[in-house]
Amino acid sequence: MHRTILLTLCIVCFVLSSAVSQAKKEKKGSLVAKGAELQQVASDYTFTEGPAVDEKGNVYFTDQPNNRILKWSTDGTVSVFMEDAGRANGLYFDNEGNLIACADAKNELWKIDQDKNVSVLIDNFEGKKLNGPNDLWVSPNGGIYLTDPFYKRDYWDHSEPEIESQNVYYLAPGAKALTLAADNLKQPNGIVGSPDGKTLYVADIGDSKTYAYQINDDGSLSDRRLFVEMGSDGMTLDSKGNLYLTGKAGVTVFNPQGEQIDQIPINENWTANVCFGGKNQKKLFITAMKSLYTIDMKAKGAR
Repeated sequence: MHRTILLTLCIVCFVLSSAVSQAKKEKKGSLVAKGAELQQVASDYTFTEGPAVDEKGNVYFTDQPNNRILKWSTDGTVSVFMEDAGRANGLYFDNEGNLIACADAKNELWKIDQDKNVSVLIDNFEGKKLNGPNDLWVSPNGGIYLTDPFYKRDYWDHSEPEIESQNVYYLAPGAKALTLAADNLKQPNGIVGSPDGKTLYVADIGDSKTYAYQINDDGSLSDRRLFVEMGSDGMTLDSKGNLYLTGKAGVTVFNPQGEQIDQIPINENWTANVCFGGKNQKKLFITAMKSLYTIDMKAKGAR
């Protein structure tokens, strides 16, 4: 009898221990919302890129080969926002609600206002044509950081870059000229900064590395450190400081210490870029090849 009671108590303890262990695993597990599945919300494009969220949660993205910018609205519809979009690649909204675009057609950086009027912010560095602005991030003070790799385009008149190196540049608020923010990179691509404006992440996709820089008060960068041995086409941050990188493996998530904590596989040959959007900023938008995907998250996007 006593042996039976003892055995029963042992079983109960084991079950409780397993339940607690499982709860801990779930707590430390995926950042994807419980029961959420990847949704293909739009397709039939040629190559999607550059998702960017506005203050209402609408997400804009590009179909670069077809020279247009699309808009996913919070009601779930997708529409064409702009044709003749300068072969826009990366997008980001500034603090006044203007859409800033890496306009690859003529190696320019555009500002598109709410009436779709276009202003060219910059098209050169020290008199030389930019390689091809690829991705960007707007800091809390309104300064713009952009990556400038060289990817030869068949719609260009030139075949060789005027600038030998591939760099990160900074356009200070109100400035008319770029300053060099970061060099010693093979092929910088994805870029994003922390909401407090103190840290900038830059993916050197050509060298399979992502770096973190300290942002100084004057906008210059210092104290470069290797964040993770992985490059990225595009990237975003959530409110906990986790960094989301993209590429062949889909979306890979790293915590602020550079440890991989999640993986979101995408059944495509390439995952280009990513951002949070939707009314509550808890929907992850993923541009991959010909499609736009979404998945609901536990995490919330950094703003």
